[in-house]
Amino acid sequence: MANTETALKEALTTIEGATGVALVDYTSGMALGTMGGSKTFDLNVAAAGNTDVIRAKMRTMEHLGLNAEIEDILITLSDQYHLIRLLTGRGGNGLFLYLVLESNRANLAMARHQLKRIEADLEV
Repeated sequence: MANTETALKEALTTIEGATGVALVDYTSGMALGTMGGSKTFDLNVAAAGNTDVIRAKMRTMEHLGLNAEIEDILITLSDQYHLIRLLTGRGGNGLFLYLVLESNRANLAMARHQLKRIEADLEV
C-alpha cells in the first residue's frame, strides 16, 4: 500500500513523459497532493478545472441512463496528454488521479496501465 506522496512520486518518476501529477477530490475541486508542474502550469488550477470535466461527464451519463463506471478520461492537446483516472477502491470515492504527459515522450497505453497499477496500490 502506498500513501499519497509515494504514489505521486512513483507516477512522476516511472511514467515516461510525465510532467505533473495530482490527487484530487472532485467534490470540492481541491488537490490533496501535487507533484511536478511548472511556473506556467499550475497543477492546482488544472485539478480544480478538471473536476468540472468529471461532473459534466457524470451528469451526461446520468441523463443517458448509463450505469457504467468511468475508468479514465483522456484529453489530448497539441503537445500534451491529460489523463484523469477515477479512484474506485479503498475509500477513493470522489477522488481522481490527474496525470500530465508530454505527448512526444509518452506511451499512452503504458501510462494508462501504470496509472491503473498505482491507483490499485494507493491507500487514501
